[in-house]
Amino acid sequence: MTKISYKIKTATAEEIYLHLKECNINFSPPLDEKVDIQEYSKKIVDKSVTFEAWKDRTLAGLIAIYLNDTENKSGFITNVSTLNYFKGKGIASELMTRCIDYSKKHNFKEILLEVSEKNRGAIQIYRKFGFMEIENKKDELVMKLELNKYI
Repeated sequence: MTKISYKIKTATAEEIYLHLKECNINFSPPLDEKVDIQEYSKKIVDKSVTFEAWKDRTLAGLIAIYLNDTENKSGFITNVSTLNYFKGKGIASELMTRCIDYSKKHNFKEILLEVSEKNRGAIQIYRKFGFMEIENKKDELVMKLELNKYI
């Protein structure tokens, strides 16, 4: 049995970089085609709240959300990723639950995210949590979860 521990905002930029580098090809398109992973890792540490799944010293799963729009109380999930070995074990769902609960606790009204319309698996998970498609931008879907409906 894999013992996973869940933490908030403990990962370093280097740990996030290594995690994202390993998950790179799981993104559609690959993450390094959209961002400089090293710079993105630093931005995540500096500007987001991270929800982390750890197996010993391995960052197995990560959700990063920007909760910077305090005026509109709108959060934006910038990253959801799980190492291949840990997929299918409920880690992404547990991290999403923790992210949503944290956002509600901090009085946020909504969470937005963008996902490739080709990433059917991720879209299915987001729908399971109540995210609705609100916009289609080229190959990306913008999805929104209204938190006040569930408080």
